[in-house]
Amino acid sequence: MSDPATGENVAGERPEPEPEGVTDETTVQGDDVELERTIGLVGGLAIGIGTMIGAGIFVFPGLAAEEAGLAATLSFGIGGVIALLVALPTSELATAMPRSGGGYYFISRSMGTSYGAIVGLGLWLGLVFASAFYLVGLGHYIVAVLAEVGVVLTGLPVGPHVILGLVFGAGLTALSVGGTENTAKLQNGIVVILLAVLTGFLTYGVLDAAGVFGRQSVPQEFFSQGQLPVLSTAALVFTSYLGFAQVATVAGEIKQPSRNLPLAMVGSVIVVTLFYVVTIFVATSSFGADRLGTFGETAMVEVARDLLGLPGAVMILIAGLLATFSSANASILSASRSVYALSRDALLPRWASKINLKYGTPHIALGMAGGPILVLVATDQVEILAEVASFLHLVMYALICVALLVLRRRDPPWYDPSFRIPGYPAVPILGALASAGLIAFMNPASIVIGVAVMGGSYLWYRYYATDVKLKGDV
Repeated sequence: MSDPATGENVAGERPEPEPEGVTDETTVQGDDVELERTIGLVGGLAIGIGTMIGAGIFVFPGLAAEEAGLAATLSFGIGGVIALLVALPTSELATAMPRSGGGYYFISRSMGTSYGAIVGLGLWLGLVFASAFYLVGLGHYIVAVLAEVGVVLTGLPVGPHVILGLVFGAGLTALSVGGTENTAKLQNGIVVILLAVLTGFLTYGVLDAAGVFGRQSVPQEFFSQGQLPVLSTAALVFTSYLGFAQVATVAGEIKQPSRNLPLAMVGSVIVVTLFYVVTIFVATSSFGADRLGTFGETAMVEVARDLLGLPGAVMILIAGLLATFSSANASILSASRSVYALSRDALLPRWASKINLKYGTPHIALGMAGGPILVLVATDQVEILAEVASFLHLVMYALICVALLVLRRRDPPWYDPSFRIPGYPAVPILGALASAGLIAFMNPASIVIGVAVMGGSYLWYRYYATDVKLKGDV
């Protein structure tokens, strides 16, 4: 076992000689091969923005407007503020411990193995739920594209969007086995295209809502559904903000982590929050919240059709395909890195962290992520998938903030972050309280499933890993 900061062996294990085929950028950790650092700042931002842009802009507007009306704009803003309160502590921890595993690694090294096991297994499964949600959204967009060209899939045993989600889930898992660098390049290209399309579309939409083109916006009462739905909707759409933490799960593959990790996490939250708020404003100005809510997962296609006609609808359909594809791609990658980190620490079987030396990727961990994702895609429960993912991540976010407080108080000699958050201790305290408080506004079924996942994680720890000791155990 290794010190999280120095890489020195702390459990008395003897490192083996460096295996053949390891590149200059690859390091050896105990008896494991450390993943190569191949992701730069643009790649980190692409993982964060690419993951968050998908659900937030292309799947949630209709669902959020139905729940909270125009005040869904505030719901997305609340989600962004909470994400920022957590992104700052996460950035500090990540620069002190730039290793794969993200929140699991930080919490296990500061609060001990039992907390780490619950959070780590919960993070793995939370990303599985999120990935399944994104893939279902991707399926809906593919079906909508086919409908535009007159192709309607009928006679299938389940909804065509489910089958398409399953196909793409299997394909993206296979793509990730082929190399992180290839996946990052694909992610970078998709995000650049998305931001260009969305910037143009939303600029036109804002000008239209302001009456520049002579149309009158739909009048709306801000709290048309009341004030409480604002918070319950914020809990629902918080899945949109999971991307910044996914940057931390691949911290072991980020180049110059002391600089690039904070910039990627905080920057992605700020950029995406701005896009979310403007999107809801444009969408509700075009149709009104009540009508927008009837369009479901592809509401933004109808908004674009209303603003720009068929070309606008086609443009957003393509952007929606890219966005949901991007979200699923990044989430599958991050879920596999959670499995990899857990296995390296012996909280899962050690064979799960084996690396394919040809591609430099944890192929078994990718399979352990991709398999459960496909099972959940088959359930086709969009809102439940989204909220369970949010629940498991909010628990982790609250504990990340607590982990920072613990480490600052203990001040161990290995804790030497290159980035320290402003506003300490107020920022991590507010981040922990806000993350935990948002859970109270979730659907009870989502809370029950989330608690069951955490309970199962603890039972696994008691059965399999009670003798495992990590840095931070007291």
